[in-house]
This record gives sequence, structure tokens and C-alpha cells, in this order.
Amino acid sequence: MTPRKPPPAAAPTRVRRHLTVCGAVQGVGFRPFVYTLAEEHGLTGWVTNDADGVHTEVEGPAADVDAFTDAIGTRAPPLALVESVEHRAVPPTHDDGGFTIRPSATGPGRTLIPPDTATCDACLAELADPADRRYRHPFITCTHCGPRFTVVTGLPYDRPLTTMAGFPLCADCAREYADPADRRFHAQPIACPRCGPRLSLCRGPDDPGTLRDAEALDEARRLLADGAVLAVKGIGGYHLACDAGDPTAVRTLRKRKNRGDKPFAVLADSLATAEALAHVDDAERALLTGTRKPIVLLRRRTGAAQDVAEGVAPGSPDLGVMLPYTPLHRLLLGLPGDGPGPPVLVMTSGNRSGEPIVTDDAEALTRLAGLADAWLGHDRPIHVPCDDSVARICAGAQLPVRRSRGYAPLPLALPLPVVPALAVGGDLKNTFCAADDRYAWLSAHVGDMDDLATLTAFERATAHLTDLTTVTPRLLIADRHPGYRSTQWARRTAEARGIPLRQVQHHHAHVASTMAEHGLDGASPVIGVAFDGTGYGDDGAVWGGEVLIADYDGFERFAHLRYVPLPGGDAAVRNPYRMALSHLRAADVPWSDALPCAAIAPPGERRLLERQLERGLNCVPTSSMGRLFDAVSSLAGVCHRVEYEAEAAMRLENAALTGADEGRGDDDGSEPAYRFILGAEPDGPAAPLTADPRPVLAAAAADVLAGVPATAVARRFHRAVTVLVREVCAAARQRTGIATVALTGGVFCNALLTEGCCTGLEADGFTVLRHRKVPPNDGGLALGQLIVAARTKE
Repeated sequence: MTPRKPPPAAAPTRVRRHLTVCGAVQGVGFRPFVYTLAEEHGLTGWVTNDADGVHTEVEGPAADVDAFTDAIGTRAPPLALVESVEHRAVPPTHDDGGFTIRPSATGPGRTLIPPDTATCDACLAELADPADRRYRHPFITCTHCGPRFTVVTGLPYDRPLTTMAGFPLCADCAREYADPADRRFHAQPIACPRCGPRLSLCRGPDDPGTLRDAEALDEARRLLADGAVLAVKGIGGYHLACDAGDPTAVRTLRKRKNRGDKPFAVLADSLATAEALAHVDDAERALLTGTRKPIVLLRRRTGAAQDVAEGVAPGSPDLGVMLPYTPLHRLLLGLPGDGPGPPVLVMTSGNRSGEPIVTDDAEALTRLAGLADAWLGHDRPIHVPCDDSVARICAGAQLPVRRSRGYAPLPLALPLPVVPALAVGGDLKNTFCAADDRYAWLSAHVGDMDDLATLTAFERATAHLTDLTTVTPRLLIADRHPGYRSTQWARRTAEARGIPLRQVQHHHAHVASTMAEHGLDGASPVIGVAFDGTGYGDDGAVWGGEVLIADYDGFERFAHLRYVPLPGGDAAVRNPYRMALSHLRAADVPWSDALPCAAIAPPGERRLLERQLERGLNCVPTSSMGRLFDAVSSLAGVCHRVEYEAEAAMRLENAALTGADEGRGDDDGSEPAYRFILGAEPDGPAAPLTADPRPVLAAAAADVLAGVPATAVARRFHRAVTVLVREVCAAARQRTGIATVALTGGVFCNALLTEGCCTGLEADGFTVLRHRKVPPNDGGLALGQLIVAARTKE
């Protein structure tokens, strides 16, 4: 009897599925990734972009479609940020035409554009390979690196809606662009020497720039080696560059830019060079070499000055260092086989002091005239200005100082939904924030709102970011300070558009920014320690040494520094000796000529200042911790006049760090040499506590008169502030039961103070929130304004 054959296996169930992927999924090689993933699983279908994100339909056996669905979010390209993957079943079409990439669709919606990204290792290898057709091409890029945010003019993200629209692809580049197996498949900014942008070098408005490409680059390197100052067009604007090891060139740049003693950042040719200049730990190394490549504040090595003149960062133990993040940077510093050149360049923003960074080529020739000896430019337009980001590592984690290139416009997830809104931030270190539902887009660094050019740049940037994110604000939000230009702009704009304006107290916004960054929903309040230089207080005083019990709904002022007069307003900010004399008078300490702050003040000014303080003329009261740092800095003889914001406080921190390095620190965990007095105000038990700095000033003055080094005075003062924070937070916990502390405000850019407070508070059993995604200074203010004023009830 012949055995019966088993029945044929049933064909796998064939299904079709539509998927929508939202997030930063344009300009990062997502469609090529989807194409390759579909091919891997033997699926048919298509993928396309639109203004909402990436849409794809796949068809095939159910198991393969399931595997594809699981992988699309977990195996995304390195620059992608997948926020959500939604899918639904659709009827199978039994189409056997393979898998295709469809043209991008246009229309309303929202997607997320990635930030500009440092040149990847694969492109760097091609840049240095004589056999590669992009050898020494200053604009080499691929799916995984290069300009994005600064070249996008609209959505969806395709070449016609970028500043590369004027550079048609040559046949070779078009072939790469269309090849799913190529690293440049659908990479919008790609080009080569035949079809891409070109370098040019000119020496001023009357020079037609006849030096092009390799000749322009060679001349630029020669000029740098000869001590010239060069204006170099980058991704997000012009830089001013010179040989960091040439003291004369550095002095020339500093004088032309009216820079004072504010430190310059440097561009090092390699990680090895950076490590020779400064101490670099594992976290700092990862930040230096990652895809974002911000300026990283590093501790300088003693005696490592041969490649960096002292004038680059005079008197500072820190050095701002970055590694090349564009192919042009790499070429300027030299490839293997190039002649000798500077291994380290000063690389500072291309602008005059107080103005926004220059992006336009014609404008660069006029606005940078007198600053630069020559201009190394190119013909790829910059659509969006974007300064370099600045960060440091504090207690093992990133502390943003300026969030810009490499980070903007990546969205921040919000813990609560918000109405479509625009928060305009403050007037110093301005950034603004557009938001809708559960996403907020913090702008790149705009700058200080003290001139028309910056205000114009602010207006352009708000229009571009709201267009890009399709946020149509139904609400504007600003600081309560009536004199802020950002607030005045918001008031005018709200009236013109017929939408509401809400104003948020400065330090409440700082605390809310920290809470939002850490995903707190506001159901439980925190102890917010908000220390900065200036913030408009609800009582009309200048606040800045605040401890708030806060949630998103409001705040209670639990404690603050005791008020002292701010004599002359901005004059006291520019001249810390005035703040020192005000604090000394409040502490009943005589203005002895043996005290540096008294000795530096002109006799006539001292007499006028004394009468001013006696009569209270033009003396707004202030509780500012930033101004107290200024006062102690001058009292100790560290800094009496400032040429840039927070200079005196930064120099005081540097003195404290120097004292620790030299073994003169006395911080052994015991009682501090200086101590604030913490007590209640006379207005009753519900009044805020006051932290009285008078004993600190008296003890510091006694030390100075006794010849105690400034480094020890600085160290003892930092220790006193750290102990004060611990004591106030302990008192707040005892009264309220709250055990979560948020550290915020510009003073917490001070790594020594932040590390001391974090260590001490955690030892006391607190949960400590500090900034890791947005700056603690006013560069993060708009996020807090947004979440306070625009959130909705779920």
C-alpha cells in the first residue's frame, strides 16, 4: 500500500500594515533605513516623507511584518530620534513590485528636524584618501553627518527646501543619492567638488575673491601661520580665527574685538592635542568626540602653554576646547602630509561685541571689517544662525552652559500638555521656546537683547522656528521685568496678534525649567534654590538669592539673602567694588584702604557712594547671590571691574580652584571659616527666612587684612554658600516635608558650588535635580516660562 503524501503546508498569512513614524526622522537616512529593513525581511510596499514624519506601508508574511514593525523603532539610524511608531492594518494589495521610496508629500503637519552634526568617521576617512573623489572636499557629508537645521528653509526636508537647492547633483552624486545601498542615499546636503559649494578667499570688499578652492585654503593656512586674523564661514555663521599659540595674533584679535579678558575658545587638531592642553576625563572625552562636539570647558594643564598663548584665557585655569566638527575645520588644521601649521586655533564667534553672529557673506565683509585680515567663505547660504554650544562636566554629568549647535532644534518632551505658545525668555543669553501639546522646541542661542541687530535676529529666528514646527502661538509668555526688551516685544506682538500675554516671575521660571527637564508633573512641589545675578522680584526689588517652595501653579518665597543696596544699578554690576563697599557698609566694616575694594575706588567716587548709600539714592535693594559673589571677588582682590557678564564670579571660582590645586584649601568637611546667619524676618512666622551675609563679609575682610591669600578666601566663601544651601534646605524640609531640591540659576554654572551642593544635599538625604539638558542660566528660562503659563489640564 502506497503511503499517502502529507498535505502541502499552508502559505503564511499575508498582511499589509501602514506605519507612521514621528520624531527627528528627516535628514537622518530614515527612508533608506526603512528601505533596507523592508528588503531584509522580503517585504513589498513603499516609504515617504511628509510634514508629519515618515509613512510606510509594508506587505508580506505576518511574522516578517511583525519583525519589521518591532525593528523600525529600535534599529533606527544613529541621528534619528523616534518619538512614536503608530501602525494599523490595511487590506493587502498583493503587489509584487518590490519596495520603493516615493517622493515626499507636502501639506500641513509637524516633524522634527535634526540638528547640525559633526563630520562622521567615514567622511573623514574619505576626506583624507587621495583615491576618493571627495578627497579634500570641504563640504563632504552623508546621511549620518553634516548641516541640517542651519540649511533647512521649509518642510518636508528635501533638497529643494534647503540652501543646497542651488547646487544640482552631478551624475555621480545623483547615482549615490538614488542607490539604497549607498551611505548617501537620499542625503539632502551631499555634493562633490564637481557640483557642490566652492571656497573663496578675499581680503576685503574690493577683492573679488579670485582665490578659489584649494588655492583659497592654502592661502588661508598660510595667513594663519603668519599671524593673521581670518574670518571663516562655518555651518551656522562666521568665526574669527587665529593661531592660538601666537601671542601677537591673540592680542590683535582681542583688541580688535574689544574682548577685554574674556576667554577665547580654541579648536584643537586632535584629541591628543586637547589632552596635552588640559585634563580630560572619560565623560569629557566622550563629549569632545561625540556627534555634537560642543566647546567643552576643561581644566588646563600647568605648563601646557606652548600651543596656547596666555592671552587666550588670561588668568583662567579652565580652557574652552572643541575638536573639528566640519571638514573645513579639519582642512584648516591640516591633513597628513600637509605642511606645518598651527595645531590649535582660536575660534570665536564672528561678530562685534554684543552683536549677533554674522551669517550673510556681504554683511560679513562690512560688519567684520577691521576685525579680520581676510575672509574664507563659500557659496552655500546659511539660513539659520547657530552659535557653538558650550558645556562642562560637573559631578560626572553634562552641565550645559549654552545650548545651540548640535542640540537645537531637538525637542524636549514635556511632562504635561501645553497650548500652542511662544515663551520669549529673558534679555541675557536669550533663547526662546515654541511648544504645543507635549513637545517644546528651545531655540539656538540668540544672545543679549541690547541692540537692534540682536532683536532683528530674534524676530527672524522666532518666525523660522514656529514655521518649522508649525506652532501657531495662541499665547505669548514673557518675564515680569517691565524693562526687558523681550517682554516689550512680547507685549507689542500679543497686541498686534490679538492673543493673550502672560508673565512669569523670573526665579519661578528657573525652578520650573529644572522640574520640566526632569519630567516632573508638578503634583508635588520642590525646594527650588534659584541663585543668579538679576531677576525682577514681586516686591520690586532685584532678587537673585532665592529659595522657593514651588510647583507649576505658583511659589512661596521660603528664604532669600538679606537685602543690601544695589548702588547705581548697572554701575554696580560693571564695578564689583561698588557691591563690595555696599556689603561692607551693611556689615559695619570700615572702608579701610588696606582692603582692595576700597583702595581701587577713586576717592571722589567713594565719597559720592557713601552719600548715596546713606540717603538711599538710586539704590534698589537686592538679594542677589550673583552680586554677593561679585562683592567677595572684589573684596579678596580678584576682580574689581568686569568686561563681560559673571566675570567676577568666574574669577572667584577660578581662585578657589587654584587654591585647592595649590594645597591651600581648608575645606575638610568641618565647620566653615565663614558662615551666614539664617533667621526669620520680623514680619512674623510666615515671613521668609533671611540668610544674612554680614558675618561672611566681616570674616572675609578680616582675613584679607590679615594677609590670607585670595585663593583661600575664595575657597572659604564657596564652602560657606554650600553650607547655607544645606541649612536652608534642611529648614524647608522640616517645615514642609519636601525632600526634592532643584538647583538652578546662572550661579549654578559654577561647577565647584554645584558639586559641593549636590554632594552635601545627597548626603543629607535629598533628591537633587540639576540641569543636564538646558542651561541653568537664562538660556533655559523660556522652558520654565512655557510650562508655568501654557500647560493645560489633562
